[in-house]
Amino acid sequence: MPDLFSPLKLRGLSLSNRIAVSPMCQYSCQDGFATDWHLVHLGSRAVGGAALVIMEATAVSPEARISPQDHGIWQDAHIAKLLQITDFIHTQGAKAGIQLAHAGRKASTWRPFDDAGDGAVPAAKGGWSNVFAPSAIPFSETYPQPIALDRDGVRKVVDDFAAATRRARLAGFDVIEIHSAHGYLLHEFLSPLSNQRTDSYGGAFENRIQALLEVIEAVRSEWPLDCPVLVRISATDWVEGGWDIEQSVALAGVLKFRSVDLIDCSSGGLVPNAKIPLAPGYQVPFAERIRRETGVPTGAVGMITDAAQADAIIRNGQADMVLLAREMLRDPYWPMHAAEILGQTGSWPVQYMRAAPKNARPR
Repeated sequence: MPDLFSPLKLRGLSLSNRIAVSPMCQYSCQDGFATDWHLVHLGSRAVGGAALVIMEATAVSPEARISPQDHGIWQDAHIAKLLQITDFIHTQGAKAGIQLAHAGRKASTWRPFDDAGDGAVPAAKGGWSNVFAPSAIPFSETYPQPIALDRDGVRKVVDDFAAATRRARLAGFDVIEIHSAHGYLLHEFLSPLSNQRTDSYGGAFENRIQALLEVIEAVRSEWPLDCPVLVRISATDWVEGGWDIEQSVALAGVLKFRSVDLIDCSSGGLVPNAKIPLAPGYQVPFAERIRRETGVPTGAVGMITDAAQADAIIRNGQADMVLLAREMLRDPYWPMHAAEILGQTGSWPVQYMRAAPKNARPR
């Protein structure tokens, strides 16, 4: 069986290990532009030895942002800074990914560290009124009242994802991840709790997955055939009557034949009252079941912090990749430290070799 430090091949892309930096919103942009913060934040994780560094949720249009400070890729002017970031990631032997996203009914909201707290941002503070969703159902009483997308609106979303993919290619990214989790727009289409449409995008399972399938097709049409496309899903809403693991397995069976190369298995985020049983590795069983029942490669996320824990997930065939988020915030060099703990031959930047363990090799 492969281990945490064995290579992983996805289409024409070869990853040096099974460790990825999960997309993590920094809420540090103006008008969607990346900054030196992003260069240092993402670059340091590449220095730390992760094989794949995925940039935060990136809005495909201005109205697709979660907050006014979200990262974006809706105009060509965004490309230059991104190219600087991907160039540096590549110097460290890592691959660069970007998560393309539309916030749906959770758009135009405050950053989590803003003093204003939870809920809608007023126009005077940079918010916007054109917040869209499958159905006109707000996330909560403090969130914006969304407008139900008509067919032209759905078409615009699909086109925005396609245009964002073109820009991502020009910006030097190797991997696209489509965000269909955490209660954002594409997840809202999947779940019957947020999608109460009566047209071809609502009702039956086959209809509720249609918007996601159209986005995948549009992204694939603009993305090189030898480069992978990942999809992040919430495997369950953790609420009765919502999206669940059985539907996630069925979706994976469809995506297997839609040129999707790996499913990143998260959960929750659709409704504010979900009871989520947080515990180390609590989402790993979703990745394991989808992988086992469909044969689609999966990524495991959620409270994965320990080197032996991450290695066991790969060795036991529960997932093909682990994606770390908060642990990477605590320790950008987690992969190098994990290699030492596990007795593996880790790679270190040549500039740091004077501090490396004996079995490390220079990058």
